[in-house]
Amino acid sequence: MDLPPLLRRAIDDALNGTALSDLAETAAALSQRYRDERHDAKPHAMSDRDALAYLAVRMPATYAAVRASFEAVADVRPDFSPRTTLDIGAGPGTALWAASGCWPGISDAVLVEASPVFRAYGERLATKAELPRITWRVADAAAETIDCGPRDLVSLAYVLNELVPAARQSVLRKLWELTADMLVVVEPGTPAGWQRILAARSQLIEAGAHVIAPCPHAHTCPLAPPDWCHFAQRVARSRAHRQTKRADVPWEDEKFIYVAVSRHPAARTGARVVARPLKAGGHTTLKLCRPDGSASDQVVSRRDGALFKRARSVDWGSLF
Repeated sequence: MDLPPLLRRAIDDALNGTALSDLAETAAALSQRYRDERHDAKPHAMSDRDALAYLAVRMPATYAAVRASFEAVADVRPDFSPRTTLDIGAGPGTALWAASGCWPGISDAVLVEASPVFRAYGERLATKAELPRITWRVADAAAETIDCGPRDLVSLAYVLNELVPAARQSVLRKLWELTADMLVVVEPGTPAGWQRILAARSQLIEAGAHVIAPCPHAHTCPLAPPDWCHFAQRVARSRAHRQTKRADVPWEDEKFIYVAVSRHPAARTGARVVARPLKAGGHTTLKLCRPDGSASDQVVSRRDGALFKRARSVDWGSLF
């Protein structure tokens, strides 16, 4: 997945004049922080240098994961056409760029971000495109009331992992109260991230939410450790991205896990592919999470005709 051209140019403009090789150490520390999933209540961007490193190496990956999650929602709920959105822990507006690309009808956005550095870069990036009307709020979602009315789309991306465990339920409760239709929570695609999503999913189902994606059901997750549910989105690395990460490969795979819930049910449309398809010459093996709450492999052979063609075309994370 590529960043939108306007966003790519805006990031390049923000990085202009910065020695990208000098950002490598900061970028490495930032990436390690994400891998370690530290929840020490400290914002990821505490300095201008931190923010630039985020723009170069983390914003493309986060955008790709959130955009893929939103597209899965749009696939299951083609009737969903949000006009208003709320994003908690907005950073430089990553999720808003993803949402406005997926749903161009969004006209009003509230972005809650505690880091003044992130907010400044978010405002700078937003001047480069026709994004919705943006209202920035400084608030700690774990400790303060979010001052806005219900929004069509509410998102919480890569934030639960930053919260101490005791704060997660209260934050989700607040966000569900502010959700007029759809709430999307995205986390790193690690076993720990999956466990956080499972806990959020259970809490929201108990609160009356309807699961939209990725699960094609509201039953207990059929996967068990050491297995875990997650997805991967291939991210195209720009020249700045490669230089900052000191990487030669022109792409990377961002692993993520998400749950999307709504106040309105959706028609079930199939099983979810929950692992990379295994393709051989005359058959394809798909690991499927099914609407009845089960998960199993399905082997589709050339003899299955149109079904085989469909199996050859689906990706990890697709509906089948």
